[in-house]
Amino acid sequence: MDRTKEFLSQAIELARQNIAKGGRPFGAVVVKDGEVIASGVNEVLSTNDPTAHAEMSAVRAASQALGSPRLDGCAVYASGHPCPMCMGAMRMAGIAEVAYAYSNDDGEPFGLSTAPIYADLAKPADEQAMKVAYVPVRPEEGPHLYAEWKAASSQ
Repeated sequence: MDRTKEFLSQAIELARQNIAKGGRPFGAVVVKDGEVIASGVNEVLSTNDPTAHAEMSAVRAASQALGSPRLDGCAVYASGHPCPMCMGAMRMAGIAEVAYAYSNDDGEPFGLSTAPIYADLAKPADEQAMKVAYVPVRPEEGPHLYAEWKAASSQ
């Protein structure tokens, strides 16, 4: 049985509870094997942390609950369309399924769309609004940074 609407309704209820506390209208749940293992709400305003999105909070809580940075086999259900940061984090964690209830088009009239960021990221790197530069600095002393990490992690 598909429980997508049930999990999305839980995310929406979290968002509504967050609104009542003065927060932004976003909630998310992480599900594994049909059970909610973690949830989160947008805490950007209360923490002044621009990364404290509902999905990020839920992913962090799920990683703690499972004792692993890998969330393979998990799905995220979010009240709103996840932003590129959240999508990137979910991909890095191994989440293969995401569903959301409100689209960027739904959020746009309220200033809650991340569509412009997606559009900017779709451009070639040298045409994007944020300047990003590769500057290959290699200190003369010590091993290559990544080689040092590899050696330390294999001990």
